[in-house]
Amino acid sequence: MLYFLKIAGAQSLLNIFELNNALGRGINMGDMFEAPSEGEWGNPYKEDYFQKIATLGFNHVRIPIRWDVPSRALQIDPYTINPTFLTRIKSVVDNAIANKLYVVFNMHHHEGIFADPAKDKAKFLSQWAQIADYFKGYDQKLLFEVLNEPHDNLTPLLWNIYFNDAVQIIRKTNPNRAVIMGMANYGGLSGLPSVVLPDDKNIIIAIHYYDPFNFTHQGAEWVGATSNAWLGTKWEDLEVERKQIISDFDFAINFSKSKNVPITIGEFGAYSKADLESRAKWTTFLARWFELQGWSWAYWEWSAGFGIYNPVNGLMNSKLADALLKNPMPEAKKISTKSIYQSSFTKDNDGWNMSVQPGSTASIASTNNNLIADVQTSVVNGWHVQLNKTNIPVTNKKRYQVIVKAFSTNPTSITCYVGKNAAPYNSYSGYSNFNISAEEKEFIYTFLMNDPTDNYARITFDMGLTKSKITISSIKFDEIVDDASQPIVVVVPLATELEIEKSIKITPNPVFNFVKLSHDKAIKSITIFDSKGKSYLTKNNNLKTETTLNLSNLPLGMYYVYFYAEKSGIARKLIKQ
Repeated sequence: MLYFLKIAGAQSLLNIFELNNALGRGINMGDMFEAPSEGEWGNPYKEDYFQKIATLGFNHVRIPIRWDVPSRALQIDPYTINPTFLTRIKSVVDNAIANKLYVVFNMHHHEGIFADPAKDKAKFLSQWAQIADYFKGYDQKLLFEVLNEPHDNLTPLLWNIYFNDAVQIIRKTNPNRAVIMGMANYGGLSGLPSVVLPDDKNIIIAIHYYDPFNFTHQGAEWVGATSNAWLGTKWEDLEVERKQIISDFDFAINFSKSKNVPITIGEFGAYSKADLESRAKWTTFLARWFELQGWSWAYWEWSAGFGIYNPVNGLMNSKLADALLKNPMPEAKKISTKSIYQSSFTKDNDGWNMSVQPGSTASIASTNNNLIADVQTSVVNGWHVQLNKTNIPVTNKKRYQVIVKAFSTNPTSITCYVGKNAAPYNSYSGYSNFNISAEEKEFIYTFLMNDPTDNYARITFDMGLTKSKITISSIKFDEIVDDASQPIVVVVPLATELEIEKSIKITPNPVFNFVKLSHDKAIKSITIFDSKGKSYLTKNNNLKTETTLNLSNLPLGMYYVYFYAEKSGIARKLIKQ
């Protein structure tokens, strides 16, 4: 686990990466102020929540707010925000800060701007001008998130313009305020390739992550009847499941480095109808892995359908709370697979065909054992250009993985799924987005077949809306044959004992060849992980209070040393030069 920087009484401004580090671990106050009226969704805000959240060990809260309803904001020029509502939000912000929490608030459910951006732009900017002016006196403890999950007619390219305009408005009264840019296409990773950042040093990128969607949203009423077919989907912390998540974020990691912009995971969570063990495993891995990347995060959410706290009986879901705040990174379970399909693009495109809707133009061709998908024009929807392979057998209650290697002339986001090859063309696997760039990458996802056996299913790629020539070098479809129900080795929760924490020393650090690890006698094993959660070395035999390791063969970079005790453990950063 990383221990995020805590700043108390800081006299100078933190730079944007330091501030993102200080945000650390957060939680969303969901279904409270983004409801059309306070309490309408049955999850009212309570004054003691922030004290509970801070005591648990969270660093910040994210407060979704619906500003644009008639009771809160005038709907005609000059679009005045109700002063009583501003005062109410101020009291909530002040309560959080009084409990030593950082605060992110946003503009949530601004439905008009999604439906008709041009019509609602003046109101949107006017509201931000008022919000920014009202809260301009706050220090860095308060951050503005301009808009939650832009979508529909507020397209990714249009969102770049609107976000930049909003930042310019905010900067008139808040020259140094951290401003958060969420992603278009409903906030997820698929919106990232289209992002154009303003020339501004105080921007944080926010990404929402709910994949695998058929796991995190199984039985979710607002998704529709389809989600009931996903009930029973587990997340077993298999090596292949981790690879899917890591490959999902590969583009984001490179984007952050190339643009020198920090990332916060503004939302992630699994709905309560998933089994608790799977939710805890998924949450543990994501929280620890996000921290290994140096990203802040905010779990969705505190006290509703995804929540860790029950407001009715006042009880904490300790398994989820520990997953977020205590559990270390466990070892993943490796699995075996059986090949169902392996691409061979030597002739006739290996049975793949391109479906192109009117108004779009695209073609496919095989060359050098690669499949080239040339998307020249795609309008309205990403599925208007589709790449399909039919007659794929999938069996009820069996698990599968799809592995794709691809690169593209232009950064683009495509969607892959396995589904029915006839009306209603539903997906069996959920929908996985691949952010493809000029460097060839491997993309992977897994799914459990909860629908009836289908011997004639199809693998489908919705090729997106970006003009690009996409080269696919390999497509694999495998059945996972290992028994995923077998127990996975889980490491015990992290230490809270101060004496163990104080005893741990790493010298020298940075290290060139040999490193000495000093620790309390209670430490039973030591493991070194890289920033992607891969373990390089474990020491657990004849462990003494001082251990010297030869790291000369360890690649250069940043690592994390986990010290495990009988019922606890702790992590420290290690730099190899």
